[in-house]
Amino acid sequence: MTVQFRAVEVRAPDADPGDAPILHPFSLDLSESRIAVIGANGSGKSTLLRLINGLLLPTSGRVSVDGADTARRGPLVRRRVGFVFTDPLSQLVMPTGRDDVELSLRRSIRSADERRAAAERALERFGLLGLADRSIYDLSGGERQLMALAAVLATDPAILVADEPSTLLDLRNTARLRTILAALPQQVIYTTHDLEFAADADRVLVVDAGRIVQDGPPGECIAAYRQLASGKPTRQRAE
Repeated sequence: MTVQFRAVEVRAPDADPGDAPILHPFSLDLSESRIAVIGANGSGKSTLLRLINGLLLPTSGRVSVDGADTARRGPLVRRRVGFVFTDPLSQLVMPTGRDDVELSLRRSIRSADERRAAAERALERFGLLGLADRSIYDLSGGERQLMALAAVLATDPAILVADEPSTLLDLRNTARLRTILAALPQQVIYTTHDLEFAADADRVLVVDAGRIVQDGPPGECIAAYRQLASGKPTRQRAE
């Protein structure tokens, strides 16, 4: 799968003409298996992720997933791209994890019995079957995040997009999440402040003040981000 950005710019809906955009114009092709996006809070990295499945549409330019335009073919794109939010409580809307996974399968599996069996397989895959009928409010942050991940992956999207999925996790659950993501057959695109987690990727994008300032191998990009975070200027990526 390839995610393409062509001359994409994002501005706030009520922005004045002289205001800086949220994302300055950029073009990218994302086809690597694992892509990490790093940058400071407010840099625009979450905005970039939300463009991929049409949660947000560009002010100008075009975003497509394997040729499907996010503005024109949103439902198709969202079937291909699963999105995991930073806070799983914004995503888990049903009383229990089992209910949430079954809800995600309602469109693709009509039979209630088949849907329940498919949900149990998805939960078992992540070692969550024993927690399936607990209230989501009785789960730990790590268990909730894995429940949200199971609900998204149960639909078998081609691309998994995850916005800072390890932010609410402790060290053990972060390691577990990294192991799970590394083994997935899907293309995975994620934001993170955890530079060890970013180093798992095949390619890293560094976003600063709405611009992609570095794009390349993890070691090179993480070093550039450390330099940027220290207050030293870094080379701007050519658009």
